[in-house]
Amino acid sequence: MDKAPGISMLENVVLLASRLLLAWIFVHEGVFLATNFAAASASMAKAGVPALALVATIGLQLVAGIAIAVGWHARLGAAALGLFCLATAILFHTNFANRNELLHFEKDLAIAGGMFVLMLRGAGDYSVGAFASRRISYDDGWQRLVRAFESGANIRDDAVVSKKAAD
Repeated sequence: MDKAPGISMLENVVLLASRLLLAWIFVHEGVFLATNFAAASASMAKAGVPALALVATIGLQLVAGIAIAVGWHARLGAAALGLFCLATAILFHTNFANRNELLHFEKDLAIAGGMFVLMLRGAGDYSVGAFASRRISYDDGWQRLVRAFESGANIRDDAVVSKKAAD
């Protein structure tokens, strides 16, 4: 279940905005890498990353990013992208003498932290996961009708039995 229990409307709005902001960087980058696959593959090959890892990266960014944006299995998507950000920081941004590399390292750590908070908190009420888990509420008349059909009993037979019991 992707919904955090007992949160206010303002908190739900903030969770939605936060999910969209966190997801945007991954969906945008996944689309960019997919549409510029040859150039991305050549660039990654220089860093020693095989093309298959690039395909997996694109898939992760798109699937987990969209899952977070819409709030369907957002906790799982956030966990995956949080770990992805930690791995990216540790494997690719370790030259702290270069100010740009240090900034990317810190940015990846900050995004991972946001993802782990989302993983623990959940997507909130304004999400596909919360919508899918809602139960339909019927008024009392509908509930009686549904119970009658669920029990498999014949309402007329029940009325006859109670009339005989009253006599």
